[in-house]
Amino acid sequence: RLFTQAAEQGWAQAQYNLGMCYLTGNGTAHDEVKAARLFRKAAKQGFTAAQFALGRCFAVGAGVVQDEEEAVKLYRQAAGQGLAYAQ
Repeated sequence: RLFTQAAEQGWAQAQYNLGMCYLTGNGTAHDEVKAARLFRKAAKQGFTAAQFALGRCFAVGAGVVQDEEEAVKLYRQAAGQGLAYAQ
């Protein structure tokens, strides 16, 4: 509930965390589409972990149409901001 409220208010960390909950089904129903939407919102704010997570969604087609070029673009954004495991 707190993640949802914070995510609705535009807090990128909460959007990412709630997206992970939806992606894994942890504490909520498993919903890859909702996860990808939340990752996208956080990624647009420059949240590196969300950029990487959204890239992974595109890489495997989780909640979005599979698009390896988009995945690489997002991985590069995250890497460019210093996210070590995206490099």
